[in-house]
Amino acid sequence: MSLPLLYLILLFSSRLFSSYPQTKTYFPHFDLSQGSAQLRGHGSKVMNAIGEAVKHVDDIRGALAKLSELHAYILRVDPVNFKLLSHCILCSVAARYPSDFTPEAHAAWDKFLSSVSSVLTEKYR
Repeated sequence: MSLPLLYLILLFSSRLFSSYPQTKTYFPHFDLSQGSAQLRGHGSKVMNAIGEAVKHVDDIRGALAKLSELHAYILRVDPVNFKLLSHCILCSVAARYPSDFTPEAHAAWDKFLSSVSSVLTEKYR
């Protein structure tokens, strides 16, 4: 894993748990200290899922179908948490790459992450 990606993973994970402490309830078995192996592991899974969505931007629903089912039916994650995570990722990308985070990039990231969140919450309906 590259250092910039690791930094981004740690940044959005820390931001999620500090800004929205209620999200910690889904990880009672995790060491939630900054930089823990479990946080890095989950953050890597999140970034891999985003990577899959990017690779299949024309079929995000198909690319994330199993993940959507897992979170809806097995883990029973409150759907609002996907929007919270998306917001933390957006803020982390902006903080990590400020000169590249133009208004156009912001709009594109926001639209993409909103699509990902929407797909991940479809199974709840």
